[in-house]
Formats: sequence, structure tokens, C-alpha cells
Amino acid sequence: MPPEVTRMSVSTGLDVLAAEGFKRLRGRRVGLITNPTGVDRLLRANVDLMVAAGGVGLVALFGPEHGIRGEAPAGQRVGSSTDPVTRLPVYSLYGEHDKPAPETLGGLDALVFDIQGAGVRFYTYASTMLKAMEAAAQTGVRFVVLDRPNPINGQAVEGGPVEPGFESLVGWRSVPIRHGLTLGELAWYVNEVFGVGADLDVVAMTGWRRGMWYDQTGLSFVPPSPNTTGLDMLALYPGTCFLEGTNVSEGRGTTKPFEVFGAPWADGRRLAAHLNGRGLDGVRFRPVHFRPLTSKHEGHECGGVQAHVTDRSALRPVRLGLEIVAALRALHPDRFVWVGGREGRSYFDLLTGTAQVRSAIEAGQAPADIERSWAGWLADYLARRQPYLLYKE
Repeated sequence: MPPEVTRMSVSTGLDVLAAEGFKRLRGRRVGLITNPTGVDRLLRANVDLMVAAGGVGLVALFGPEHGIRGEAPAGQRVGSSTDPVTRLPVYSLYGEHDKPAPETLGGLDALVFDIQGAGVRFYTYASTMLKAMEAAAQTGVRFVVLDRPNPINGQAVEGGPVEPGFESLVGWRSVPIRHGLTLGELAWYVNEVFGVGADLDVVAMTGWRRGMWYDQTGLSFVPPSPNTTGLDMLALYPGTCFLEGTNVSEGRGTTKPFEVFGAPWADGRRLAAHLNGRGLDGVRFRPVHFRPLTSKHEGHECGGVQAHVTDRSALRPVRLGLEIVAALRALHPDRFVWVGGREGRSYFDLLTGTAQVRSAIEAGQAPADIERSWAGWLADYLARRQPYLLYKE
């Protein structure tokens, strides 16, 4: 049965800022990092609200992965441009630069970040925010985060650290894969724990509680990226995204990305039976056939499975991801392949933040043992993050 949903009334940081009359930004020259998720409760765009407010000197826009309008496919480099409506310059943070260049911050008094995140370390908006915050600190520009919900709740935490040398746009600072923070809390945490030293202001939400999933907030869901189809996808994503580091399709090019996965050589019946036999909480698997329209195995029929979330509160997606990758490698040892990332590094290693997880899977180590190896570090993380939590249980 689907979970019982109780809708609350949450106001995002943008709603709070607008209710204040944008007074924190009045008289300032402002740059805005945003995308289509930067809307208020009535789905009005932050750009339009700032322009209409008067007194806010909005002078530049910055776009993350997928672009400021959200149209670019995953991984596609985005160029800088001019916004056709406001005529403001749009600087890409997912192209030639992955953080604001000093010359784009020249003359700014404040750099505002307003994007809906996914609650996952390797969803690139988190790293884009942190890199922009570091650039703002280096140039003396105030950094303002308009906070939004963690869509998969702020209680559950999973995964290990990012080891030195494995920092990337899918893991810029060492927090767990499922970090259990809002982006505003993540900004506070990184700013203090890693000594970034930004002049940071987080406009907190009202009405949000740590145990909430997005469909309990009363807010309309605006997909933060082209392959984000809803909460079941986001619930699975902290684990099924591991498949991006392999030659197995993670379902891009289908109607169920990160819920459906497989390959032309995969035996969906065997895979479903194996995974269902693992006793994983909150999820069941059924064999499927699919033909991706884009991305891996484009145009080829694939065997595989669909993961069905049966109890999202019990689901442990990072453990699930380890189980899926281990199963595919064990069932298809001659066909399963790790794929490379930037600078010749394994992309799976960048996603997990270490080479040790891949080595452990190759050595046949049980996913449960890999998960247990993070326990001490996670306990320390939970203690370290406590002072930076803005919202109650």
C-alpha cells in the first residue's frame, strides 16, 4: 500500500524572502543561481518576483547542470548566453566553468542560490552550490541560500565519505551519499566544518520538519532535472545512480529512469529472482524488457528489472544500489563492465567517493559488510552536523 500522506503547509526560503519584501536584497547588486525549480508556492519564478519587487538590483543569472531553463540532457555541457526575457547575462556553471569566474562576480554584493535539491551528494546541484559559495568567499560576495525541502526527508542518512583525491562535481565535500540535510543546512555545515569562510545567509523555510517527504509539504512538485519523474525515482536514486558507473542502463531514455535498469545481455528473470531473494526492505523487483530511446544501449532491447517501492520509510537505497551492482557483476561476469569518468578515473569511484567499494565488490564482499564499514564514520557525521540543523524532528 502507498504511504499515508499528510499534507502540511511549508513556505520555502523564496516564499519567506518575498513575504519580507526582499529587504535582505534591497539596494544590492545581485546574481542569482537558479533553474525551473526556483518558484514560490504559486509557481511564480524567482526572477520575476525579484524584478517586480523593485529595489533589488538583479544583474546576472547563473545556471547549473541542465541549464537555467532545465532543457539540457544530463552531462551535456551548457554554454553561457543572454536571457531572452530579462536580457540579463546567463553564466553557465556546467560548461567551461563549474563555479562562478571572478569576473562574473565583480560588482556583485550578493550571490543568491535558489534550486531544489535531491537530498543526495552526487546530484550535482549540491556541489554547484558549494563551489559557488567558495567562489563568493574568495571575492567577498555575500552568499544567500533560499532553502527548500530535502525531498526524501531529513532523517535518513546513508553512505560513506569522499576520500581525498576523489572530490568531483558528484561529491565536492565529504558528506554521506544520502546526507539528510536541506541545501541550506549543507551550506552551513560545509562553511563551518570545512572552513570555507563565506559570508553566508540562509533564508530558512517555515513549516518543514525533518521527517517530511516532498509530497507532505503542500508544495507543487517541479522536476529538478529532466530524468526526475517523482518521489519513487528520488527514493531509489541514491542507489540506482551507481549504475551510471557501469555499462548497465539506469533507465535513461525510458519513462522510468532509475526505476528500470538492465542491458541487452541481462537476464531480467534471474536478476529479479536474485534481488527479491536478498530480503531488502521496502522494495520488490519484477522482470521487464525495455528499449532506451537515448543514452546507454539506445535503440536496443534490454532485459532487466523494475524496482517498485513498497515502503519508502523502510527502503535503504544506498544498500540497494550495492546489492544491484554486486548482483549484476555476479550474474554476468563476462559482460558487466565499470565505465570511466573524467581524468580516466572510474565513475563508480567518484559516485561512491572511494575506490574501496568497487574493490570490495570485485573481491566478493557482501554489500551488508560494505555498508557496516561506514557505521563509525556515519556516527561521527551525525554528531558533527547537529549544530547546523535548522529544523526540528
